[in-house]
Amino acid sequence: MADILHRVGAKTRTPAKVYEALTTIDGLANWWTDDTKGSCELGGVVQFRFPVGGFDMEVTELRPNERVTWRVVDGPEEWVGTTIDWKLRQEQDYTIVMFAHEGWQQPGEFMHHCSTKWGSFLMSLKSLVETGEGAPAPRDVQISDWH
Repeated sequence: MADILHRVGAKTRTPAKVYEALTTIDGLANWWTDDTKGSCELGGVVQFRFPVGGFDMEVTELRPNERVTWRVVDGPEEWVGTTIDWKLRQEQDYTIVMFAHEGWQQPGEFMHHCSTKWGSFLMSLKSLVETGEGAPAPRDVQISDWH
């Protein structure tokens, strides 16, 4: 198994803004993709759609201002069954986001692409929290023909 791991700090004195951006439809739509719908409640499924496809995530853990975990229930074969985990902690003026997309069967080219895209979307999340404006799809940074 292989994992995608990232760490980013968002300048905010409390994890509440980051947690809200991860646990509300409006929050998610403002940094990941405009086409977001579903239920962000524990056990709910959130649907994320992009110009080239999409993902459905079951919300499996919610700890306010500390942790959000999703299990991929539909999408590309490489994603189904993987877990996306967001751990939040405060360090002085920053909320540290420890991100993991865990359980990839093998580190193929698509995983490399997704790692880069996760990095760009984490910067969009950081921007949303710090400035009020993210860069969700379809206005995200295009890195290759996979988008």
